Amino acid sequence: MAPDEAVVRIEGPWTHRAVHAGGTRFHVVEAGEGPLVLLLHGFPQFWWTWRHQLASLPAAGYRAVAVDLRGYGGSDKPPRGYDLPTLAADAAGLIKALGETGAIVVGHDWGGLLAWTMAVLDPKCVHRLVTVSAPHPLRLRRALLTDLAQLRASRRAFGFQLPLLPEYRLTRREGALVGRLLDDWAGPGWPDAETARTYREAFSIPAVSHCALEYHRWFGRSQLRPDGHRFARAMRAEIQAPTLQLHGALDTCTLPRTAQGSGRYVAAPYRWRLFEGAGHFPHEEIPDVFDTELLGWLNDPEPDR
Repeated sequence: MAPDEAVVRIEGPWTHRAVHAGGTRFHVVEAGEGPLVLLLHGFPQFWWTWRHQLASLPAAGYRAVAVDLRGYGGSDKPPRGYDLPTLAADAAGLIKALGETGAIVVGHDWGGLLAWTMAVLDPKCVHRLVTVSAPHPLRLRRALLTDLAQLRASRRAFGFQLPLLPEYRLTRREGALVGRLLDDWAGPGWPDAETARTYREAFSIPAVSHCALEYHRWFGRSQLRPDGHRFARAMRAEIQAPTLQLHGALDTCTLPRTAQGSGRYVAAPYRWRLFEGAGHFPHEEIPDVFDTELLGWLNDPEPDR
């Protein structure tokens, strides 16, 4: 029997609630008071990926809000809307629904791609930008066309373009493939069995696997469609928000060399940091080191270029 959405309502020093934005209901988890930090997760995860930051950010004087993205966890799972412009509009709408005109936006993996997109399409919403394991979408697009190593690293994403079969593979045997992806993409020693079980269980919620794969399908198929060309043209605009880009040196999903160079799209102060010994999930693999870097940058009134 498939688990229901209750499995993502994990208790901790935070509160759960539903927030509506743009006609879609989102499950959010929040803690603390102060400037808003919106935390956007990636694949194949959910809000819980930010559990360490939901403690460290409030302790440093920030209001941290982690959201289940469209199609994930306890949020709505509509049949469409998994393109980056729509996802970015979701996040911008959430900021307004949370009572703010803008926020510090922190995104990992797919959450990072949509954070880059927000900074271009709705720049007033993004006061500062932090991307984790996420190249600028145009850097990723270029790497998938020209870099054989990144093509090999992205072989799973190419397989996700098939209908139905990837959903079956991701959910059979209680989500064993989800656990294997986490293990393959991370550095040594992560995840432990309980962490992997939590993600496997959340990914087995009905419709999550299909919705999550629609993100990959849009990005892949749009490269040859007018909407993809329009998106690529729009993303050439320079980003005006101070930007921190964080990446694990051992990331085998999105190679560090794919992410490096994203600063060419940032006109504001920009900082690149590579974490030695960490893979695709540095905010979970080495949370203390990650949080020191993040909070040091957030607390710097004039971040360096």
